[in-house]
Amino acid sequence: MRSILYIIAVICIIGWLLGFFVYSATGLIHILLVLAIIAILIGVIRGA
Repeated sequence: MRSILYIIAVICIIGWLLGFFVYSATGLIHILLVLAIIAILIGVIRGA
């Protein structure tokens, strides 16, 4: 019984960590997308 609880706890911790890093990564991806759009706009404005 104790090993089953240990396995469930480990699965919950791994799931929480994956969720945390996936959420952080999506935030990072949005920041990179915004920076890319700004860089493209600056290139277009300077080129025009």
